[in-house]
Amino acid sequence: MATKDTFTKEDLIDFKPKFSTFVGIDSDGCVFDTMEIKQKQCFHGLIVSHWNLEPIEKYVRESAEFVNLYSAFRGQNRFIALIKSFDLIRDRKEVVESGVEVPMLSRTREYINSGLPLGNATLADEVERTNDPELKSLLQWSYDVNDRVEEIVQGVEPFPWALKSLIKMQDSSDDLVVSQTPEEALVREWKLADIFHYVEIIAGQELGTKTEHLHMATEGKYDAGAGKILMIGDAPGDMKAAKSNNALFFPVNPGQEDASWKVFYEEAYDKFLAGEYAGEYEDALIADFEKLLPDTPNW
Repeated sequence: MATKDTFTKEDLIDFKPKFSTFVGIDSDGCVFDTMEIKQKQCFHGLIVSHWNLEPIEKYVRESAEFVNLYSAFRGQNRFIALIKSFDLIRDRKEVVESGVEVPMLSRTREYINSGLPLGNATLADEVERTNDPELKSLLQWSYDVNDRVEEIVQGVEPFPWALKSLIKMQDSSDDLVVSQTPEEALVREWKLADIFHYVEIIAGQELGTKTEHLHMATEGKYDAGAGKILMIGDAPGDMKAAKSNNALFFPVNPGQEDASWKVFYEEAYDKFLAGEYAGEYEDALIADFEKLLPDTPNW
């Protein structure tokens, strides 16, 4: 069980298995029903106000909701998602006719492509190093988002079947949170829900990408070829992280979260432990998942 509030890359690298199987678990929208409230009440309004996009608020929100909630881009880092949300509407007829300029955020793109872990800590370092006004503005927006999330997102409980699954897994697998949410928010939410003790480590955006989390935590410690590593997530990025580490993937379907967890609890996890998950069973689950997440908006 997790015994501290702050984790490092060394914690992942030095993690010593207790079991022969490993399960990485995404948090937002997967264990907790927090995606809608965080995005719609925290992120999106602050995008509009911070970049003075009130005349095109309808289109900004529509794009941000598509990117972050209803598409194959769901679950990306906040800075990557911000760029994608702007790019999708920059040439949209209604936006062009409005005369409102959608920010290009060229320095933000450079930061995203820098290879640094994408989070407030490294962004603050870049601001200190460059004194760049765009990065300063981006960092303030990100701080404001965190403050609003802490203010608004209170008392959210895990999906009922997710909780049952966490309890079940603790006796047979090493379980870690693998997320692109800031660590502070993850630790707070898992503690408030009294489920912090069901996982060994909470890896947030500060420790790198989900692909990197899985690699550091599992490399050379489990038999990936025998199907001993599983990632549970609600976004294509979770599946990509799994496949990049030769791991299996269990999809929590957006809009059908608790039903997905029920399948996991009653059937999928037992198949994973028995070595019967890979192949047709996993493929069928992924096929259903991918049907729910288009990569092209309808405008």
